[in-house]
Amino acid sequence: MRLISLRKGRNATTLLNATLVVFLAAMILANIASSMENPLMPLYLQSLGASVQQVGLFFTLTAIVPLVFQILGGFISDSIGRLQAIAIGSTAGLIGYIGYVLAPSWKWLLLAQGVASLAFCFVAPSFQAFIAEQSSEETRGRVFSVVDSVYMIVGVIGPPLGGYVSKYYGYRAMFGVALVLYGSATMIRIYMARKANSGAARESSPPARDRLTFAGLKHNLVSMASMVLAGGVITWLFISDGIGDVAYSIASRFEPLYYSNIIGLDNTQIGSFLSAHHLVMMALLPVGGWFADRVGERAGIVLSNVAFAAGFAVFLAGKSYGHFMLVWIILGTGASFGRPAYNSLISKAVPLSMRGTAFGLFTTSLGLVSLPAPYIGGLLWNSFGPKATFVVPFAASLAAAPLLWVKLSPAEIAKSVKKASEAAESPAEA
Repeated sequence: MRLISLRKGRNATTLLNATLVVFLAAMILANIASSMENPLMPLYLQSLGASVQQVGLFFTLTAIVPLVFQILGGFISDSIGRLQAIAIGSTAGLIGYIGYVLAPSWKWLLLAQGVASLAFCFVAPSFQAFIAEQSSEETRGRVFSVVDSVYMIVGVIGPPLGGYVSKYYGYRAMFGVALVLYGSATMIRIYMARKANSGAARESSPPARDRLTFAGLKHNLVSMASMVLAGGVITWLFISDGIGDVAYSIASRFEPLYYSNIIGLDNTQIGSFLSAHHLVMMALLPVGGWFADRVGERAGIVLSNVAFAAGFAVFLAGKSYGHFMLVWIILGTGASFGRPAYNSLISKAVPLSMRGTAFGLFTTSLGLVSLPAPYIGGLLWNSFGPKATFVVPFAASLAAAPLLWVKLSPAEIAKSVKKASEAAESPAEA
């Protein structure tokens, strides 16, 4: 239990309380399911008759639902409670998994993927806001890193399991196993939401100030827009997030196709990359959280971008299984320093009553600009060759590192945190 406690003199300050532990267990079950199928979805589409360009079109079209509902899911989380919003999203996700199993063609998967993506819209912002509310500013980076470190077990188990089941029993069998896991997580989440509604877990609910009204949604959106346009920390986090989303969306869906079609790797080998990636993150996320709390979020975010650029540089030069394993180890190192720093800084720079909306905005990789990104990735692949698709995230990470070092200055961060604290103390003006 050393992982979930910090020694402070003679007292042990618990980082993960009982509610958060059960919450995390449900997250692990659900995301083992998604990590089983997510890296292999492009190959499943291809097995159902989709071309490379149609794979890009598929992920572009299915991005429309998160584009519409991501921020709304965060606002609903702010309004009715984190656990309640997660239960709603999980129900939609369960329906989507049933569709994955039954879909007769890749075109039918469009409907299943659209419904399943609602789960991410509700769960992702609620997950991060819930964690932020269980920590103090002094320990927030470490709390995020400990939760993320435990959570990384999904990436260790899921991809190899998905690769094994799909290789020996087929893709539908893989989705069937994922359905059972996701269904179990959904039942736990619904139970926790009902318990929260009864008042037994009131500490997991957001402040009572916001209710689910159009006026409340308008207030939060206007407030977030003003922060994004103010030219401070939130502005540059939003810009860097958008650039990174576009760059990664262009490339990510084509990685399995590159490994399989160009390098000649099988599904088990492809799954092992993400497993190694998550093992690295399990080991290094606590270091990244400590680094964010002690050295500063700016340093963690910049170091992360440098590592991503290095990882994609190795990717572009890679020719064998060992090369690409090294890529995922480097990317895991970068994510270990970037994730806790990024989440910690957003949670400090945004008022408590708007965290769900903020994380809904920042966790989406499917904004207006990034919507056509997978389709663009397919065009780059066909027009300039497979490697052209992966030059984009390399260039984006390389450019972002020095820019963020300049724009996320200690003075700007302190100013944003102070403003958020003042807004929390004066909710009428937040």
